[in-house]
Amino acid sequence: MAAQRRSAQDAEAEPNGPDGSEGPGRRRVLAYLLAAPTLAVGVRFGVDSSGESAEAVVPSPPQPENLLDLGDLQNLAAAPTAGLIAVQVHTDGTASFAVPRAEVGQGMTTAVAMMIAEEMDLPIGKVKVTMADARPELLMNQLTGGSNSMRSMYRPVRVAAAVARQRLVATAAEQWGVDASELTTKDGVIAYGAEKSTTYGSLAKAAASTQVVQASARLKDPSEFTVLGTPQNRVDALAAVTGKKTFGMDMHVPDAKPTMVRRPPTINGTVVSVENADAVRDMPGITDVVTVEHGVAVRGETFGQCIDALRALKVTWGRGTVDGESDDTVLAKLKKAALPMVVPPLLTKKVDAEFTFAFASNSPLEPDNAIADVRADRAEIWSSLKVPIVAQRDIATRLGLPQKAVTVHVIEGGGSFGRHLFHDVAAEAAEISQKMGKPVKLSWSRTDNFRQGRTHPMCVSRVRATYALGNVLSYEQRHTSSETDFGHGLGEMITSTAAKLPVAGNLTFAETIFQLTQSTPYNFGVTTQLLNEVPLKFNTGSMRNIYSPNVACARELVVDLLAGKLGKDPVEFRREFLKDKRLRAVLDKAVEEGAWGKSLPAGVAQGIALHSEYRGAVAALVEIDCRPETVNRKVRDGVTGPRVSKALMVVDAGFAINPRGLEAQMMGGMNDALAMALTSSLHIKDGIPLEGSWDNYFYTRQWNTPPDLRVVVMPSTGDKPSGAGELGVAPAFAAIACAYARATGTLPTSFPINHGTLSFEPLPLEPSTPQSPTDGLDRAY
Repeated sequence: MAAQRRSAQDAEAEPNGPDGSEGPGRRRVLAYLLAAPTLAVGVRFGVDSSGESAEAVVPSPPQPENLLDLGDLQNLAAAPTAGLIAVQVHTDGTASFAVPRAEVGQGMTTAVAMMIAEEMDLPIGKVKVTMADARPELLMNQLTGGSNSMRSMYRPVRVAAAVARQRLVATAAEQWGVDASELTTKDGVIAYGAEKSTTYGSLAKAAASTQVVQASARLKDPSEFTVLGTPQNRVDALAAVTGKKTFGMDMHVPDAKPTMVRRPPTINGTVVSVENADAVRDMPGITDVVTVEHGVAVRGETFGQCIDALRALKVTWGRGTVDGESDDTVLAKLKKAALPMVVPPLLTKKVDAEFTFAFASNSPLEPDNAIADVRADRAEIWSSLKVPIVAQRDIATRLGLPQKAVTVHVIEGGGSFGRHLFHDVAAEAAEISQKMGKPVKLSWSRTDNFRQGRTHPMCVSRVRATYALGNVLSYEQRHTSSETDFGHGLGEMITSTAAKLPVAGNLTFAETIFQLTQSTPYNFGVTTQLLNEVPLKFNTGSMRNIYSPNVACARELVVDLLAGKLGKDPVEFRREFLKDKRLRAVLDKAVEEGAWGKSLPAGVAQGIALHSEYRGAVAALVEIDCRPETVNRKVRDGVTGPRVSKALMVVDAGFAINPRGLEAQMMGGMNDALAMALTSSLHIKDGIPLEGSWDNYFYTRQWNTPPDLRVVVMPSTGDKPSGAGELGVAPAFAAIACAYARATGTLPTSFPINHGTLSFEPLPLEPSTPQSPTDGLDRAY
């Protein structure tokens, strides 16, 4: 690249224009751009259209996310109570830890067990990690989200484990009358050469302290690691595949009987009247029928009886919060609310593009569920909750109880992807239990999940980039979205750390989170990315990776357009303008491993995209087949369309705690991206989604998963982990979109690609839950 660029001295030596007239020289042009970002780029000077390259890329100032990101904010908020976590050692030689985070399938408990095993010199099989109940004293240190669990827990957990080991060694040294430095530890055994040895379990009681005291210990250097950084199977894998693992739906609490809710035909509708409550209460197995905030609850001996009962109810419904809204009405409002661009393309060339992203379901694979046992003076809740402290406080308020009278147990969930940041299912279970005066085991139906659950909002992303002299001079992105609900604890974190945030002005919670998660990895001169939201009262949530998949997809498609305008290969263009050497490294590795640029048949193409977030870096390279024989292939009850046949993810996650777990996260991100780019969306009509099951939603299936999917984990580039749970979604989504554009020769502007095709017969809106299948073979809702 250096040979193609002219040095700064060369530019200084030629201050005049190419025709000999007086001019500013290229160095002054660049300085002017940075000094006056609101003025037209190059407005006072002529632009050379000959295609000659400028002498250097136009640097972009750091964006807020580069200085302090959402994970840093969470770490700041959690720091004051980081010392309130403890590793316990038991007389049987095991160690346990109640982690103040939620396990929802991401492998968090395995990584935490590895940290403890490493610092304590214990076999990982002797470490038991459970989830802590709601602990109000932790304040903001009990929230699972933003790919922050490993970033926030890595050091505190290791410190607690190291202190525990040091205390055990000190106790043994005291009992034996030797110096602690002469003792060694291995596999839970402390040894004094060949003369003496004892187990951790034998010292567990003697090492206990009777008062709170300060303690310190040396953390291992990464060069000493034998567990951390090595591929490990999940600690819960055997229980999961043998059916022994206990999820929310598997919980049993005495007398907590199955409970379901008949729901309205529009989002958040209310009950006006119930004509036949008494008759339904007399149906076989039914014990109770009560009206709740958004429906009518029935409790019975079995879920099948509950379904029969709720279907028999005759209910008159009131209005919901978004009655009459549809895809078209929401899209019109979003386009009208879009913020204007600032840089006018007067004497420069430009790329303008607009992309629409449909509503997407935030449903986890396990139906939403909760158990509640509410008494006159206390309440107990069991549910998969990512912010249990907020849930505890809110449920206490709703029940009219002191917060300390409400016990909230965090249960492992079968997926979440942001859904369990909200505790509405647990709150509804508590409301039902209080009104019935009995314990309840509430389960939403699949149809409830899709129609009344949380969604990722529809949004529109507009991008304008100006370019001249082989450089990109400005990059503006205006992201307009239906309102995202952040009423789950992140707002409190923002308020508590406001003075330390690198953002200015009276921003909303959503705008602040947008600024702390979004940045452009390229030197594109004057760069601005702004969010505007339309206050439509859909049930939205912080779906996996929040804004990034849509923002990055739009950005990377425009990057490919710019590369074409400047006559550059997409990889060459990215490499030239990248700011970050870690991104350049994953890009180069992806190009090498994925054989970028290889010859492919017409209708088949590669796509590449990059993303940096959570202090990690990823490159995704995919190969998509858009040939008619693939697009039109037949699959029962499904929309097929293009297929990604090969996919490669190259990830730099700082220090990879568990490379095998990281690989699984990247695979999950790719499958999410396939769904978002090609097949999965909600169609809103008359105030409610038409989708009523996974059968309708077309999430990535076996027939749509790449036969060749590989993940390359880069060597560690630091001694701290980055966030990884959400990191792979955005670049994978963008790579698929870029590949589709190259394969078809058309720029995709609406996602998912097949959103315009409604290929299923929508389930009836009433009753809200379909009849249970009778054969269990050809359908399941």
